[in-house]
Amino acid sequence: MHIFKNPNYDFVRWKWQAIGLSWVVILLGVYVISAKGMPKGVEFSGGTIVIVHFQQAPDLDHIRAALPGGGANAVVQSYDDPSLNEVSIRVHSTGAEQGTSLSATADSVVDALNKSGLGPITSTCDAQKSRSCVVGTRIVGPTVGKELEQRGILATVFALSGILVYIAFRFRFSFAVGAVVATIHDLLITLAFLAFFKYELSLNVIAALLTITGYSMNDTIVIFDRIRENMRSMRRDNLASIVNAAVNQMLDRTMITGGLTLLSVIALFLFGGEVLKGFAFTMIVGIITGTYSSVFIAAAIVVIWQGRAPVKVAPAAPVAPAGKPSGKSTKRRAS
Repeated sequence: MHIFKNPNYDFVRWKWQAIGLSWVVILLGVYVISAKGMPKGVEFSGGTIVIVHFQQAPDLDHIRAALPGGGANAVVQSYDDPSLNEVSIRVHSTGAEQGTSLSATADSVVDALNKSGLGPITSTCDAQKSRSCVVGTRIVGPTVGKELEQRGILATVFALSGILVYIAFRFRFSFAVGAVVATIHDLLITLAFLAFFKYELSLNVIAALLTITGYSMNDTIVIFDRIRENMRSMRRDNLASIVNAAVNQMLDRTMITGGLTLLSVIALFLFGGEVLKGFAFTMIVGIITGTYSSVFIAAAIVVIWQGRAPVKVAPAAPVAPAGKPSGKSTKRRAS
């Protein structure tokens, strides 16, 4: 199956424009995160999430006002499909984790809603959800949240370090630098879009970021493998020409693989429910960014690192000198 007929695009020519565009997005992301902060899920910030089902369409402002302290320390938002009349109430942890204080927070949320006339809300739901009830509760202490955050960072660092070592051994060091820079680029761009659209940094999002790391790296290695093959057949061409040829040769494969995966993730985003929204959104951005970086960033870094010098050519085999014609053959010719 072919999407492009004999593609011959000069991707290396646009390397500086592509790098400049990436820097603009990354710097905008840094500005948004530094100005407004990166929202953290309850797994990292610690706290309590209570998901409540109401019989009538919920009024979020009324619910927020009914919470202890007027909801100053809580995030109230619609959960899943609005027609289900479900609300997620997240209360951040304050102070140290102490005994049953975290579970008491969930109880105080339900009590406050009942006292404000939004109830009665039962602690469990029946199969038909025939009355207002608590659908579920998640509780994570700040100590556990900090530990999960450290483990998430370590997992990402170890993954990138392993990738660097493997590609440096399997290909060349310049290839390893290009692959790792492209992967870090994908992570930064994805974090920027998470900040733009105010998605929380949760365990699901961390899982998606690690998945993006592997997906983008696989795409990059396929192109690098073709570059290595072209180095043998195009030894007299400069590296930029070899890279362009490799990217064009793998363009159909890159677009088909990325496009099919993207369709699956879009379906997950649309129909996977609220719990998987952050994971799916992260994957959508990561797949687009990973395809972009494999074509424009990773290979461009290799060209920039090694310059435009011709690829080294193996010395040609020496040609045997022509022998002098023997006397017999001379005589035969004369005769």
